[in-house]
Amino acid sequence: MLTLRIPPPIWTLLSGTTMWLLDRFLPVVALWGAPWSRLGWYLMAVAVLPVLAAASLFKRAQTTINPLDPRKTTALVTGGIYRWSRNPMYLGLLLLLAGWAIHLGTLSPFAVPPLFALILARLQILPEERALRERFGDDYERYCRTVGRWLGRSR
Repeated sequence: MLTLRIPPPIWTLLSGTTMWLLDRFLPVVALWGAPWSRLGWYLMAVAVLPVLAAASLFKRAQTTINPLDPRKTTALVTGGIYRWSRNPMYLGLLLLLAGWAIHLGTLSPFAVPPLFALILARLQILPEERALRERFGDDYERYCRTVGRWLGRSR
C-alpha cells in the first residue's frame, strides 16, 4: 500500500500552481524574459514524450498504468524507454515542471522541481518499488541494477 493516495499528476498540478504563486508573489530574481522564456514551452512539449512512450508500453504489455495500486501490475516492462529510466512517466512530469520554471523566468519557481522529485521518490516511487520487488523478485532486482531510478544505465 502506498504512503499517500495522491496521484502524481495531482502532485504535478500542485507543484505547478506553487511555482506560479512563487513567481507572482515572491519572484526573487528575474532571470530572463521573452524570447528565452519560450524555451520552457519547448521543454514542456518534449516532457510529454516519455510519458506517452511509457504509457504505450504499458498498454502493449496489458498492465496497469494506475500509480496508486502497483500490486495490480501484471508485467514488468523493461524495454523501450524503460531501458533508460525506471520511472519515465515521473521523469516526464519533472521535466514538465522544469519547463514551467524556465517559462516563468524567475529564480523562486526553480525551488519546486527538486522538492517535487523528493516527494515523489518518498511517497510514490519507494512504495512502488517495494510492491514490484514483492511481485517480480529477482527479475526486478536485476532490472534495478542495470537501470537508474530517474535516468541512466549501469552497464
